[in-house]
Amino acid sequence: MSLLTRCARVIPALLVAAPLLAQRPAKFGPQVTQFVGVDAPVVAITNVRVIDGLGNAPVDGQTVIITDGKITSVGSGAAPAGAKVIDGSGKTLMPGMVGLHDHSYYTTSGRVVQSNYSAPLLYLASGVTTVRTTGANNPYAEINLKKTIESGMFPGPRLFITGPYLTGGSLGLGSTMVALNSEEEARRVVAYWAQEGVSWLKFYTGVSRAAMKAAIDEGHKHGLKFTGHLCSVPYREAVALGIDGLEHGLFANSDYDKTRKPDQCSPNMMQSFVGLDVNGADVKATFKDMIDHNVALSSTLVVFELFVPNRPPLDQRVLDAMTPDARSEYLTSRSRIAEANAGISLDVFKTGMAYERAFAKAGGILGSGVDPTGNGGALFGFGNQRNVELLVEAGFSPVEAIQVATSNGAKALGIFAETGSITAGKDADLVLINGNPSQRIADIRNVEMVFHNGLGFDSAKMIAAVRGLVGAR
Repeated sequence: MSLLTRCARVIPALLVAAPLLAQRPAKFGPQVTQFVGVDAPVVAITNVRVIDGLGNAPVDGQTVIITDGKITSVGSGAAPAGAKVIDGSGKTLMPGMVGLHDHSYYTTSGRVVQSNYSAPLLYLASGVTTVRTTGANNPYAEINLKKTIESGMFPGPRLFITGPYLTGGSLGLGSTMVALNSEEEARRVVAYWAQEGVSWLKFYTGVSRAAMKAAIDEGHKHGLKFTGHLCSVPYREAVALGIDGLEHGLFANSDYDKTRKPDQCSPNMMQSFVGLDVNGADVKATFKDMIDHNVALSSTLVVFELFVPNRPPLDQRVLDAMTPDARSEYLTSRSRIAEANAGISLDVFKTGMAYERAFAKAGGILGSGVDPTGNGGALFGFGNQRNVELLVEAGFSPVEAIQVATSNGAKALGIFAETGSITAGKDADLVLINGNPSQRIADIRNVEMVFHNGLGFDSAKMIAAVRGLVGAR
């Protein structure tokens, strides 16, 4: 079995008018209020370091005012009378992260679990205030989760729902994907999910060009957008067909596989990355097509790192969040990869890193996500933080990496006017961090409080609530 096939099995996973963002509920249920640390009409975070998400240098000693869920002032002024004051001394305020490739389900080598409890809590606890569920294992579970969050009955990030995976060929017993084997079928399926309320659809590795074109044409009529974890269709061809986004950086791109055949996923795709010149003419041509058509690229280095021997460093908080069985499955898979020196070579992984850095340097919109699949080591939220750390390892400055994870994601989703930066007038989606991630990116893990639409959530309480549950619920 090829590496590509193994990865595809364990890693199932712009633009039209942006949808209206949900308003803050008038009332919150007890499952929300138990995690709320700050709920006041006016909140002032004083003497705090601000990383604005726009790539600007951090500014110390700032006061950020939140009024009725909106950022109303950013500067050096004093807190207004009657405000709830939070002392930000020694702390950093950054925008809420936008998870551009996240899921509400979780996999290990032995399980697939729809996680409508642990996923929204861990995303929000980790500072992820907006999520695109980039491929659904159970679309209706996600649609209902979105409604529950928006009604104020459960805490979680703003959700952009992606419908089921759209692929081709024949599917095995138990698959939750949709095989599009004709243009008529593609149009029918897309129209159905548009009526059901998803905002994105995602192509998968076996889709044909004809089905992709028919789906995109139909979906764009309904205001849907499309992204893809591709293989059978190279990036440049997908861009020409009208796709709105692309997933997994380099690792799903067959542009550079000279052995590929039309509409087929070649087993040699991963091999084509060996020795790839990310500054060469072929790569520049891909980037130009994407940039010219405003097609964003999602970084999910964190899920591919799981297949590099002896990576990532073991993180106790990740292990503590898992059920005993999920933890055992992850550690066993990790050991097997290391013992066999199998998976993805470090050289290819670093080529993937360099590819993303080169895309951003060329002017492309690079976003960030986690993809909590693979062998189970990349968890909701925690993996979003780890992906930012990997971007820094790839050569981005900490401030640039935070920009990728915040404002760039908002731009890709068409919601930058509402969120993604610390700017007066935007929604108060903010993360208060104990430390200085602009100097030490690992401090991004030290989340103290997350504001979503101005409501302040206690990160530690949410993490404690899911301890030992990831892999079960």
